Amino acid sequence: MRMGDAQSQGAAARRTKAEVGLRVVHRRYVPYAHAHYAGNLVDGAYSLAAFGDVATEMCIRTDGDEGLFASYSDVQFRERIQAGDVIEISAEIVRVGGRSRELVFEVRVVGRGHPERSESAAEMLDPPVVATTARGTVVVP
Repeated sequence: MRMGDAQSQGAAARRTKAEVGLRVVHRRYVPYAHAHYAGNLVDGAYSLAAFGDVATEMCIRTDGDEGLFASYSDVQFRERIQAGDVIEISAEIVRVGGRSRELVFEVRVVGRGHPERSESAAEMLDPPVVATTARGTVVVP
């Protein structure tokens, strides 16, 4: 590596906006086309894909790059997610390294469809239901 390259990388690291406590939140409707199991259940990978989306936005906001997911740890599937749900996905920075950021993730069901009442019946949940949690590490260039 040339000296100028090292200086450029050092300057880029100092320009990060990543800080502990920074949070990104997405909301989305879970379409019936994503149901995989009886009872209109969606698979656990649906939460992990959603975590990837909020992590990507976090990296763009903090470092101007989509970043790369390095690992997940402590993934917990606590409650069901089903087609017709409205979910809220959050990522919060809990550690900032030179190129890595450790994030905590949560999927909360904030709304739920009730097709047993009628095809389009639904309600917002108060309180929301925590469905999936995880920790993960992303890396930015």
